Amino acid sequence: MKKPFIGLVEACELIERKQLTIQTYLSQCVGRADDLESTLKAFTVRSPLLKMLHESGAGPLKGIPVAIKDILATKDFVTTNGSPIYGNYIPMEDAPIVQKIRALGGVVFGKTVTTEFAWKHPGATTNPWNRGHTPGGSSSGSAAAVASGIVPLAIGSQTVGSIVRPASFCGVVGFKASFGAVPRAGAHPVSGSLDHIGFFTRSVKDIVYAFNLLKNISPSEEDAIVIEDVSLKPLEKYTDNRRLRIALLKTPFDDLLSQEQSDVLQSVASNLKSEGASVEDYTLPDGYWDGIQALHILMACEAAVIHEHHFEKYPELMSTHMKELAQKGNNHTASEYIKAKKLQQRLRQSIGEIFERFDVILSAPATGEAPKGLDFTGNPIFCALWSFIGTPAIALPVTKSAKGLPLGIQLIGNYRDDEKLLNIAAFVEASIEKRSN
Repeated sequence: MKKPFIGLVEACELIERKQLTIQTYLSQCVGRADDLESTLKAFTVRSPLLKMLHESGAGPLKGIPVAIKDILATKDFVTTNGSPIYGNYIPMEDAPIVQKIRALGGVVFGKTVTTEFAWKHPGATTNPWNRGHTPGGSSSGSAAAVASGIVPLAIGSQTVGSIVRPASFCGVVGFKASFGAVPRAGAHPVSGSLDHIGFFTRSVKDIVYAFNLLKNISPSEEDAIVIEDVSLKPLEKYTDNRRLRIALLKTPFDDLLSQEQSDVLQSVASNLKSEGASVEDYTLPDGYWDGIQALHILMACEAAVIHEHHFEKYPELMSTHMKELAQKGNNHTASEYIKAKKLQQRLRQSIGEIFERFDVILSAPATGEAPKGLDFTGNPIFCALWSFIGTPAIALPVTKSAKGLPLGIQLIGNYRDDEKLLNIAAFVEASIEKRSN
């Protein structure tokens, strides 16, 4: 799919070379938001132009407007967490990733709409390609803001499928790194065992740039890991001059795929074969798909604890979706929770055996195009296992459906091997673009 707006790296380079002024660029972004927001509804609050111009600093993100999902704390913006409980809440300090953005010269363009506490209850955001369809969730506004050309970078989060799925529905690139690789402090949790912070951009190159700047540089948080800087290199470095080995994943849920989504997967696989890759249909070993049930146990149990005080103080302000999730968590036993944690650890260790045979897994990011209506943000089942295991995953746009809505693919890499995944993603992106031109 063609990218009509300048991306993150291009904007940074133009500003650095003084071929684009910060004022001009930010004015263009504000103007676009002004034109679209009445129907797009991607933001809960936006920063005035003069404030952004004043706050723009020196650094690799100098003058770059970044949209921040509204579960991340911002000291000068209301942080609602998608809930009326926090309708007037302004945190005392920024989340660490927001601090990094500001320290690198970037500016907070605004806070983006999220589903309630990044769970199911949808916000007001519409799909940029068709206002009658969902943009996905829970990172609804972040995906829509990038897809609409308002900002070149937006921060989102994923607990089940909240980056990959909306990226696919909105036709942008969405990346969740290996679990713990990006700072999570300052984000309202859904489930500490599953939450990932990630990025929306318009290209893999932009994802690499953002990830290198904003990832953890020290294991200062619980469960934090440090991934070395990613560089894009010739793919031969990762394949030892042999053919790229791709696993085309077959799942127990493939009957949920639309024909168009299935066709996209087959088309991309066929094109990659013609580029010299080896593509093999692949089914995961027995027991892996038990991870999806285990994910829901972990999430429900942890959400019940996280939201205990909300239900005590503000039960009338909690949605049915949250009540059902917490109730499920309270009904699970300690034994069930411990077994789910042990399965997560076991699969995270064993997944490496699959990546000894394959370089990357190719899968659907969602069941198909964005569903019609705004009450349902789409089924995250094709993302769930990778959120449970914590492997890096990236959504790439490919084409559009007969209704003009984006369709894409998902690529999954080995835990902690984010660099290899992103290099393969760049290769696949180039192959997709070559075929579409």
